[in-house]
Amino acid sequence: MIETDILIIGAGPTGLFAVFEAGLLKLKCHIIDGLPQPGGQLSELYPKKPIFDIPGFPAILAGDLVTNLMEQIKQFQPGFTLNEVAETIDKLEDGTFIVTTNKGTKHHANAVAIAGGLGSFEPRKPILEGITFYEQNDRGVEYFVKDPEKFRDKKVVISGGGDSALDWSIFLSNVASSVTLVHRRNEFRGALDSVEKVQELKASGKIKLITPGEIVGFKGAEHIESVKIETKGETINIETDYFIPLFGLTPKLGPIANWGLDIEKNAIKVDNSLDYQTNIPGIYAIGDVNSYPGKLKLILCGFHEATLMVQSVYQRMNPGKKYVLKYTTVSGVDGFDGTRKEAEKQVVKAIK
Repeated sequence: MIETDILIIGAGPTGLFAVFEAGLLKLKCHIIDGLPQPGGQLSELYPKKPIFDIPGFPAILAGDLVTNLMEQIKQFQPGFTLNEVAETIDKLEDGTFIVTTNKGTKHHANAVAIAGGLGSFEPRKPILEGITFYEQNDRGVEYFVKDPEKFRDKKVVISGGGDSALDWSIFLSNVASSVTLVHRRNEFRGALDSVEKVQELKASGKIKLITPGEIVGFKGAEHIESVKIETKGETINIETDYFIPLFGLTPKLGPIANWGLDIEKNAIKVDNSLDYQTNIPGIYAIGDVNSYPGKLKLILCGFHEATLMVQSVYQRMNPGKKYVLKYTTVSGVDGFDGTRKEAEKQVVKAIK
């Protein structure tokens, strides 16, 4: 039996940051994740993708953000149960919980924080004859861009109209020998800034943009050689080495969906007026996995939710005890003394 104060389900950025905030309150954390390494989608799907909305970082690679978060929480020595899925939960008479994984590992915790992102997920695949053949053995169909260098000096066709399709088209325009972005509508669903950037790259000849257009077939014996596109009443063939359909992910909560939680549209409803607690006292949901009026699925919002969640758990474990919030800029952080002293030296030097 693994004993902990807060059992966090999900080792994505929100779950990892919750460890830090809990550590400031002297609360011990243990994390369960179905993947073999921490980081969630950031590590598994797009470790080399730049992220632009993390405060203090104009841009940071997803994998580097995970590395930084792991370094930040190292001092608090969290436990990890990786490559296992939280399967069942039992609430004991004293209000604590026992969570058992699919491999039989048992965890006893005062509170449970579900930070499972989108849950388990799989890409939404286009319905195209023969696509299964090209998905296997590096034959040309890729649903994720884990390593952009794989596409160095290659011809790439991307299909989709959301942020992922736009972001990777922009990024790979400086990596691949050619990038073609195909979308079935003239309007995109992504950020306006990204849409404008794609239009600029189209004007400069670095991206070929086909809208409205739709991939309807492939050519190639052992590897994709071209894709067939229907656009504006005609059919054209574009030579390519890789076809990357980016139509989003199909999220699944998995066993968590059977825990008696209030679920709406594959997300867990929480009370956002205070602490992001679910309909079961002591079980919280933070990050992309939760739902409430005005919810935004952003990493920075998950960080905020994690902070308020651990404050609530502290009060749950210490009823009636008053906690006085201390700013880390004033109180420092145990284990960061050297870093703090060096920062103070830099500030004094700058003032002089």
